[in-house]
Amino acid sequence: MAKSAQQESKLQGLNSQQIADLVEQNKHIYDDYFDPNYTISLEKNIFDHINKHYFRSRFIGFENYPQRNNPDRPLIFASNHSGMAFPWDAMVFGAGVFKMNKHDFYHACRGLTAPMLSMSRLMHPFLIHHFWKRVGGIDATSLNFETLMHYNFANILIYPEGVPGIGKGFDKRYQLQRFSTSFVRMSLKYKTDVIPVYTVNGEYINPYSYRLPWIDQLVQKIGIPFLPLSIMTLLILVQPWLFYFAFPARLTYVLGDPIKPYEMNNKEYDSLSQEEINQIRDQIQTTMQNGLDKAVAEYGREPFQWKHLLLNNLSNITKIPFFSSPGWALLFSEHERLYAQNNGLPVKDMHLNWWSFFSILFRNPFLISFFIPIVGWIPILLAGYRGHQIQQKTWGFEK
Repeated sequence: MAKSAQQESKLQGLNSQQIADLVEQNKHIYDDYFDPNYTISLEKNIFDHINKHYFRSRFIGFENYPQRNNPDRPLIFASNHSGMAFPWDAMVFGAGVFKMNKHDFYHACRGLTAPMLSMSRLMHPFLIHHFWKRVGGIDATSLNFETLMHYNFANILIYPEGVPGIGKGFDKRYQLQRFSTSFVRMSLKYKTDVIPVYTVNGEYINPYSYRLPWIDQLVQKIGIPFLPLSIMTLLILVQPWLFYFAFPARLTYVLGDPIKPYEMNNKEYDSLSQEEINQIRDQIQTTMQNGLDKAVAEYGREPFQWKHLLLNNLSNITKIPFFSSPGWALLFSEHERLYAQNNGLPVKDMHLNWWSFFSILFRNPFLISFFIPIVGWIPILLAGYRGHQIQQKTWGFEK
């Protein structure tokens, strides 16, 4: 049984005071590695430009930004995951919402992330230490979710499909995988709304990729949840930076109507059976599948919009080497260096131009590994798995 499932079972067997005591002891997760200044600096210096000039993200319906129906509890934003790709869809969404709320954490989101992302440094973008937790991510366990419901300084972002949503394969694109029930339980218990967000074109971040279960079982032993199988898989051996690659799909996020699980049954939370909770979960999944289908039909006909990409980048030509996917290793690493040099204050300007490519490599020599065919993987893997804590079945919530 997965760790989160064990926690869920344990929590269900406790009374409210015992749960409150556990939550109180667990509140350290709010601040573990979390660095608000780093989050602001990352959005301003990296994701703002990637959003504008690479993914060209659109946020549809967010002018009517949802307000908390229960002021004492965070909203639960729930979205579909993109198939067979590094979770750029979630990073871009989180950064975009953070910017539109003028870096106000109260209205933005902190994400519940698969524990495997934190345990393996290789699963942090370009091996950046504690990346997910520094930007507010928290391991997706039932106790952590319960604890976050007592955190009134940010909303919550969850991908209820979990890792199966990322690894579903291009043949199942836009088909929601079976939701976990954890977000349903939290919404029922604390009477807070679920805000659906339909992510469109994220399936084209790494299109035409598929999976084989026996290969996934092998790579999970080294901390990678699945291995996308496509022509790109072979190219990753030749150019290690492609492990984090994303095609320039025009990411579109469509805000759905609030869902109120606590109004779908006239019983109190404590009296609901598992079957009844499953029924509410299935009803929510059907609602979200219908909403996703509608959003894809409207915004998914041209997932790349190449002409738009070209015209967009003509106005930003001096920084193309960094704000397109091949340059992200340099961009993230140089920001890391400047942030440390700035003593933990947001970086004001990274002063990037065509010549910066070489100066950044000179200042960050390890980055050369990302561009060395095959042999470059040796130092990357050594750094990625030094002191790792890989465990089996640490993918997230129970089903």
